[in-house]
Amino acid sequence: MMKWHDTLCDLKHGTPVWFTLAAWMLPAGIGAQFLIAGGAMFQDPRFWDLHGMLGGLLAIPVLIGMVGAIVIRRLRGFGWWAGVILALYGVQLALAAEAKPVPLAFHPFNAALLLSASLVQLAKVERRRDL
Repeated sequence: MMKWHDTLCDLKHGTPVWFTLAAWMLPAGIGAQFLIAGGAMFQDPRFWDLHGMLGGLLAIPVLIGMVGAIVIRRLRGFGWWAGVILALYGVQLALAAEAKPVPLAFHPFNAALLLSASLVQLAKVERRRDL
């Protein structure tokens, strides 16, 4: 009997390349977001447009991770972390859309939580690939 939270089930079937790429794209994209935000704050405010565009594009690996964990049985063990990432991403978008300065101050903190969760998911994906 397979447990739903096991990321190491059905290893003989492997991890889909698209799922692995999405797991790598998310922390890389979030890291780029930190760099772009720093550039916007200290160099050129026009970088904020790029920051917003990339933030919107990060929905792609977030959704790929969640859909993969729901649809493909052997990836269901990633569902908890994919759900956490999806929730944090939703909060991130809500914080970015807020015009008041107080909630916007939580945007970088939530980004750090999102980066941490995406790195945990990436470590789990890589652990699955290595076995």
